[in-house]
Amino acid sequence: MPQFRLSEAAELLGVSDDTVRRWVRGGQLTATTDGAGRKVVDGAELAAFAREQAARPHDPSGVGRSARNRFVGLVTDVVVDKVMAQVELQCGPFRVVSLMSAEAVRELGLKPGALAVAVVKATTVVVETPGGQS
Repeated sequence: MPQFRLSEAAELLGVSDDTVRRWVRGGQLTATTDGAGRKVVDGAELAAFAREQAARPHDPSGVGRSARNRFVGLVTDVVVDKVMAQVELQCGPFRVVSLMSAEAVRELGLKPGALAVAVVKATTVVVETPGGQS
C-alpha cells in the first residue's frame, strides 16, 4: 500500500505542511510512522480525503452535458491567426490549452481575463506512474 510523507501529501493536495498536520491532529487524516520514523498517510485514505475535499467551482454556463471533465478558469493567453487560435486557461493549478477556430474565439469573446469553462470529452486518457511503478 503506498504511503506519503506529510509534506508529500501537502504538495499533492495543494496545501501547506501545517494544514496537513492540523488535519492529522484534528482527526480528519490518520498518520502512522514509517520504518524511518517519519509520519506518513496511507495512499488510499489520502485519495478518499482528496475527493471529499475537492471543491468544484461553479460552472457559469448552466448547461447540462455528458462530459464530466469541466474546468472553470480564467483565460490567460489567446494567440489568433487568420483561421485558427490557441487559447490558454488557468483552471486552479491546471493549465489547459485549446485549439479552436479564430471565429469561435471572436464569437465567445475570449481574451485574457475572461471567465471560461474548458470541457474535455476524451475516449482515451493516459495514466502514468512515477518510475514505471505498477
